[in-house]
Amino acid sequence: MKKIFKSIINVAAVAALSLGSVACDKYLDVVPDDGIATMEMAFNLRSSAIRYLATCYSYMPLDGAPAGDSAFLTGDELWDLVGRIVSNTSARVPNTYFQIARGFQSASNVRANDWAAMYQGIRCCDILCDNIERVPDMTRSEKDKWKAEATFLKAYYHFHLIRKWGPVPVIRESLPMDADVETVRVYREPIDTCFNFVLELLDEAMPNLPIENESTDEYGRINRTICAAFKAKVAVFAASPLFNGNEEEATLVDKRGVALFPQKTPEQKLERWTYAVQACKEAIDICKEANIRLYDVDNGIASNYVMVDTLKRTLTLRSAMNQRWTSELIWGNTQTGSQLTNFQWWTMPNMTDYSHTTWGYRFIGVPLKIVDSFYTRNGLPTNNDLEWEGANLMELIQPPVDHSYYLQPDYTTVRMNMNREPRFYSFLGFDGGKWMAMLGSYNNLLPESIYHVECRNGGALGKSGSEVGPVTGYFPKKLYPIQCRVTGQNAGSTYWYPWPIIRLADLYLLYAEAINEAEGPNGAHKDDLFFYLNEVRKRAGIPDVKTAWDALSNNPGYYNTQYGMRDIIHTERQNELCFESQRYWDIRRWKEAALEYQKGIYGFTVVGSNPEDYYARRLIAAQTFGLKDYFWPIYTYYLERNPNLVQNLGW
Repeated sequence: MKKIFKSIINVAAVAALSLGSVACDKYLDVVPDDGIATMEMAFNLRSSAIRYLATCYSYMPLDGAPAGDSAFLTGDELWDLVGRIVSNTSARVPNTYFQIARGFQSASNVRANDWAAMYQGIRCCDILCDNIERVPDMTRSEKDKWKAEATFLKAYYHFHLIRKWGPVPVIRESLPMDADVETVRVYREPIDTCFNFVLELLDEAMPNLPIENESTDEYGRINRTICAAFKAKVAVFAASPLFNGNEEEATLVDKRGVALFPQKTPEQKLERWTYAVQACKEAIDICKEANIRLYDVDNGIASNYVMVDTLKRTLTLRSAMNQRWTSELIWGNTQTGSQLTNFQWWTMPNMTDYSHTTWGYRFIGVPLKIVDSFYTRNGLPTNNDLEWEGANLMELIQPPVDHSYYLQPDYTTVRMNMNREPRFYSFLGFDGGKWMAMLGSYNNLLPESIYHVECRNGGALGKSGSEVGPVTGYFPKKLYPIQCRVTGQNAGSTYWYPWPIIRLADLYLLYAEAINEAEGPNGAHKDDLFFYLNEVRKRAGIPDVKTAWDALSNNPGYYNTQYGMRDIIHTERQNELCFESQRYWDIRRWKEAALEYQKGIYGFTVVGSNPEDYYARRLIAAQTFGLKDYFWPIYTYYLERNPNLVQNLGW
């Protein structure tokens, strides 16, 4: 599939010294015959200007990349193998961002520090907006569209900074190259000013964007559907406890005496949630107009094969985020490229009978607390399901016949792997679990035709050295498309797909969350709340909320309180969007990260060779989390260059 703008030309853009970049006297790295690159040449023809537009996109973070995504390996959802130094794995799947998860962040050496890059991208967007009118061979509508794309990207880069650092300097207009020192020594703006600026830019861009991309060559470029959905996400973040009148950040005041987190009344906080409800509903309506719909067996990859219903649902759920341009993908990042496919190559587990030396170092694991969060087959937490009352989750059992498409028959497992929701089996790989991949044909599959995982010592995926996995005993199967396969020793294939920044299930759950926070589960929008929440659950193959909690749980009516519905929605987001770089931001904006980190990183005793030894929970790592960890530190060097900037609390 084509990636956005094959001929991306890197541009070195100038940002103010206070924002952490170094001045540069040229914009294009394409040098004309006379050796002098000028701004006039960048916008003298459409063919040159489109390169500059591509450069505006080139600053997008590499979502889904181990060394480019600030929320992928930096939290508590995935765990790398500590101490991994094998050159051919660390070079292809860098573990530098993983050090943030281990607590090795500091103001003197800020990991994942793209502060300067974002401001460079913002400056590029301003330059395009200021100069696009000079291009002679473009139509009015095309100029308006490109300017709208750059305006959106300017908003996105500001949001990326806000999400990481909180209040940041807002760049309404990029400073001239000859600005004096005092002019470039900008201040951080209050958090509401930052969010309002982003929302204003999105409103400015929206009218001039097409509702859909006109051709496959433009997939990944911004359209109105993306803009509306992103506005909804920004609105929900702005309303969330971390940003909305956060009392714990009240002492963050700049040198002018300006509070960067102004305190609010309950009514003022509610205004943000009410706005988010409206933004989410508008985005959903635009998605309907654009025919964005949940990916299912009727419009997805499963429709290509003759399968039993169990496999169709498994394949549908697993493929909703890892196939190209699915029906529910609103915005996919096309920038990640080889980092995404390298991750597949070097971390995918070997299946039974596929133990090859260059495939399956299996050094990425899923902590048990993430595994535990998945629902039972009744759509309930294990401690709320009446069927599970008194059950010993670590009891050793033999899988029954009705699990043969999920679990290897006659292979001992534990009760916690039984009777779970379909997403459990679609998104997780584990000892004795089936893994549908590497097959020549997917038609009329019998259980014995599907490979399974053997993690115990001595099995195909057993621990065979200090620098290979398994790490916890569970693998993020969701990240591996069925197109990934081994074809022989030192041979195999990977599958590139655009990383989902926003997909429809995410938007549905944001809408449900906003409604609950604005008015509770029984307010004016209650029908929408339950409808969109249940749409995600229905695709997942679990009962609707009311049926699950009223008929099958030990706590009927739990959804009738704002607190109970909040818990349900938060869990639904975790289960549906796991491994998609969402949890890291979610538990922070909800101010739940400290509680989640206290649970620790647990896994099974993966060196065990028999079930009794293997299925013993063990602590792999204890994570710490304090108030300072909600935001990145500002690089000390930037503070020294610009004394008007103040450091985040605790750093």
